[in-house]
Amino acid sequence: MSTSSHNSNNTSPSPIINESNQRRCAACKYLRRRCSRDCQLPVHQRAQAAEAMSAEAYWRVQDPVYGSVGVINLLQQHIYMNQRELARTRAQIAIHTAEQEAHVAYGPAHEPAQFERSAPQDNFVRDTTSTSLEFNHLPDIS
Repeated sequence: MSTSSHNSNNTSPSPIINESNQRRCAACKYLRRRCSRDCQLPVHQRAQAAEAMSAEAYWRVQDPVYGSVGVINLLQQHIYMNQRELARTRAQIAIHTAEQEAHVAYGPAHEPAQFERSAPQDNFVRDTTSTSLEFNHLPDIS
C-alpha cells in the first residue's frame, strides 16, 4: 500500500507584483516588506547608496583593519591641523596689523628715548624682522 498523500492545493503563492513591490529598495526586498516613506534606501538615493557601498568596499580592501573609518580619521586630522594653522595665521595677521597701525599712528620717527640714551641697553640689538611671540599658547580650534 502506497501512502502517498497528494495535496491538490500544492501551488506556491505567486508573488504579487505591483508598483510598491517594484519600487522597493534592496533592504526592504530582502526583509520582504514594503518600503516606507522614511526608508533608509529610497528609490531616488539608490545610486548614491551603491556608490557609498562601493567606496566602503574599496577602502576596506585598502585598509582591512580600519577601512573607510581610517580615511575619515586621517581627513579629520588634516582638518584639525589646518584649522590650527589658520588660527595661528590669523593671530600673526592681527599682530602685524596692530604693528602697522601703531607705526602709522605714531610715525617712524617716534621711538622711545630709552633705547637711544641709556647705557645698559647700548649692546641691545633690536630685531624688527621677527617677533618674539610664540603662537603655541593659542587655544586649539575644536
